[in-house]
Formats: sequence, C-alpha cells, structure tokens
Amino acid sequence: MSLDVEQSPEPVYPELGFYGLAGHAADPRALVDEIADGERLGLGSVFLSERFNYKEAAVLVGAAAATSTRLGIATAATNHNTRHPVVTATAAVTAHRMSRGRFALGIGRGFDGLFDVMGIDRITNDQLRDIVGVLRRLWRGERFDHRGPAGEFPYLFLMDDEIDEDIPVLMVALGPKALRLAGEIADAVVLHTYMSDEAVARAVRAVRDGAEAAGRDPAGVRVWACTAVVEDSLPHEVRLKKTVGRLATYLQGYGDLLVRINGWDPRDLQTFREDPLVSGFQGAFDAAATVSDLEYLAERVIPAAWLECAVTGSATSCARQVAEQLDTTGVDSVIMHGATPTELAPVLDAYAEVRRPGTALPANPGRMR
Repeated sequence: MSLDVEQSPEPVYPELGFYGLAGHAADPRALVDEIADGERLGLGSVFLSERFNYKEAAVLVGAAAATSTRLGIATAATNHNTRHPVVTATAAVTAHRMSRGRFALGIGRGFDGLFDVMGIDRITNDQLRDIVGVLRRLWRGERFDHRGPAGEFPYLFLMDDEIDEDIPVLMVALGPKALRLAGEIADAVVLHTYMSDEAVARAVRAVRDGAEAAGRDPAGVRVWACTAVVEDSLPHEVRLKKTVGRLATYLQGYGDLLVRINGWDPRDLQTFREDPLVSGFQGAFDAAATVSDLEYLAERVIPAAWLECAVTGSATSCARQVAEQLDTTGVDSVIMHGATPTELAPVLDAYAEVRRPGTALPANPGRMR
C-alpha cells in the first residue's frame, strides 16, 4: 500500500532523533507532550524502547503516530520472541498506516538473563535473519507455513487480501557480528550509547561491509549513532544520572561487550566490578544511586575517558560535537539519547548555526531516500 508522507511538512532536522520516555520515566502519558515538543523543535524522529512495566512498544507507537504529523517513529527496540510473528507484523502494519508511512520496526537481541527468567528462548543472529524474512513475507501479503530458527508455524498470514506494505526494518546492534548482520538484513541500524568515535566509525564500516557482502548498496543502510547529550544548564544531579549513572548501569549489564568494542582496558572494568559500592549495589545506578554514589564513581572508579564518550558542555559545544560526529564517523543520523526534547532545546538552537548544508533525509528513520 502506498502512503503519502508528503502531506505534512518535513522535520527541520531529519538527521536528529530522541528517545521518548528516556531513562526511567514513570508516566507514559508524558510521551504525548514530548512528541509535541519534538515536532515544535524540528527533531526528525522519536525512538521508543520497550520495558516490561509501563513501556509496551505497540501502545507507545500508537500514541506517537496519533499525536504527530512529521516525526519519524521507530521501536528501538522490541524483541521478536515476545510476540507471535503475526502479532508483530500486524502491529507494524497498523503503525505504518496510522503514521502514513513514518514507522520503522526496530528489533534487537535483548537480554539473555531476562529471557531466561521469562522462560523464553534467547535470541540468536540466525533467528533475527529468519524473522526479518518472515515479517517481510507477511507484509507482502503472502500466506505460508514456516519452519526455521525463529520457530515452527503451521500457517502464517494477515487477514486482508490487499496487504502489500513496504515497512523498513531497523536493527539495534552492538557487536561486530550483529553489525554485519544488520548490514545484511536491515534498512537502518541504531548503535549503542557510550561508544567512542573510533568505535562508532568501526561499527559503521562493519554495517557497510555486511551490506556489500549481501549484494546490497552499503550507502542505502541508514546508520544512527546513539549519543548521550547532556548540556550544562541541566541540574548537577540530573547530569550525573544521565552520564555516570547511565554508563555505570551499562557496565553492570554488559560491561564486557562495551569494553571490548571500545578497546578499553578490561582491568578497569574489573576494578569497577570489585569496588565495594558496585559489588554491593542493589538495582540500576541510573535509577537508584544517590548523588554521592555517582560522584564517587566519577571521581574514583570509572575512567574519565569512558565518560567522555558522552556529549557534554555548553549548548554550543554540544551542538558542535553532534555536528562533528556526523562529519567524521560515517553515521547518517544521531539520536540524542537520554534527554527530552525540552532539555535539548538549547542544543538545537545552537545546532542550527553549525549544521552541515545540504542535509536531506526522509522523515522515516528506517529510510535513506
């Protein structure tokens, strides 16, 4: 089905995005105001992560589609193993039509430990390759039985003879194998927060290599950096939570992988893990830590160079760093992570002065053209 996305004005900054309900926001209704603010400020896309509390992806996507006219919308990410393929395909078609073509379905590997306690299979790269093929067939209106890494299904179909949808698939990827797979099967890729510029550039090359090896146009895969942007006018405790707290939480969950892709010293990670505060801490640092906890981690435990992967400083400095990342790492777009559109407003004002000329991208975050 062809949908007219041109009926509304394009975003001012289609190359920039933000996460809706960033961090541990407790009120999903706040997304409605964030969508309005994001469109008013000219941001290009909103990305919606999923958490099994009050952040169910399909509900959030519906709210974003219904309350916006210009923003691109993506899940970044949901996991295919938590829904039947027909349910996922139906949610995507609904979002695609409701948004008039501004939606991209973002999927990822998720967390093995969580899947273990939920009693569902861990996600593998073979499953991701398989499920993307299944979804694309369903969106073309095919009816078929399927047996593959993603599961065995006697009969898959969507209940409409006229379904024929072109919905971009976006993949969240971190390690080199996942990045190459994303280049092979996805229309767009979202990288991880707290990657150095060198690691981002390597990730972009891995995506492009994967696309080329699959016979695809490497430049046709849209790559989004995901960069914490924390401007100086925010309160001290908020800045600590968005930088030190967020990085410490990542190190709690998958520190080995983050250290490996950045080329950091694993001995520093061991020091972090053995620190009495860290080893005895209950919960996530970006949710439960005090200001003194975070100050201690910044001053005595986490290397300063690791924290420098975030964009910080004055609004002008932050804007320049975002523009430089676009110029030097090979990414096509940047998600300004961990901040609401209102918090990003000073940075966007400054960005207007340093933005590279000729930036033109579709509103849909899963498309390059």
